Amino acid sequence: MSLNKLKTKIIPWLFLSPALILLTIFLFIPILYLIYLSFTNGSLTATKWIGLNNYRRLTIDSDFAQIIINTIYFSITSIIPSILIPLLLAVLLNQKIILRSFFRTSYFIPSITSLVAMGLGFRWLFQNNGPVNQLLQQINLTPISWLNSPLWAMPVVILFSTWRQIGFNLVVFLAGLQAIPKSRYEAAELDGADSWAKFLYITLPGLKPTLIFCTITTAIFTFRSFEQIYVMTNGGPANSTNILAYYIYQEAFRQFNFGYAAAATSILLLIAFLLVYVQILITKE
Repeated sequence: MSLNKLKTKIIPWLFLSPALILLTIFLFIPILYLIYLSFTNGSLTATKWIGLNNYRRLTIDSDFAQIIINTIYFSITSIIPSILIPLLLAVLLNQKIILRSFFRTSYFIPSITSLVAMGLGFRWLFQNNGPVNQLLQQINLTPISWLNSPLWAMPVVILFSTWRQIGFNLVVFLAGLQAIPKSRYEAAELDGADSWAKFLYITLPGLKPTLIFCTITTAIFTFRSFEQIYVMTNGGPANSTNILAYYIYQEAFRQFNFGYAAAATSILLLIAFLLVYVQILITKE
């Protein structure tokens, strides 16, 4: 092998090596250790290999089954509005309207605001004597114990998560809309297409990669949601808002079942990898 060919092969790896070293230390090694820990008792003193016992426990644990149901319910009901609402807003804000820049900025602010701060704000809004119940009283409706009700606590958390995600997806959709050539819309107008036809046959097909990206990223953000549960409900009442990420935290840092928590985390990691894999497959089509 000539010296030039050798340089061509080695030099790219030299430039990549700092990033690869950091990824290995802070990503790949922790993931491998997590998988190893899921096959142990996870004790702080003497770690013992127990094979698949943690995974068997997951399959028979009624609490974990409830957590999975909660997570699926929370994810589906958060993802759908988190995609549809910013999509419609993006189409509207892509037009020449008054205060367009103001509205774009206003919708994006929640995405860069602290989740803890916003969670505390939502908890204040929906507390028993909070502004939402005061408004209900003013219109002669019965106040609701929002965060103390197994029926209403999860919808409040879903509302918060959706509101927080709208801004990020809105910006992504706006970028996707601006990448669609205007000549397509002009040609459609010459053919007599109305606004709905242009949206259905030009906007949606042009936004396919953006829709896939937003759906997958929103799903990943939703599955790893933790802060809003921690701040607003602590998984209650009666485990009704406890989802997978918060359940892992409880098992690891409250019950100190590190091996069991690692097994649950491995399930969460597998879900995230599957979502990314689905995105890659769809994008290739």
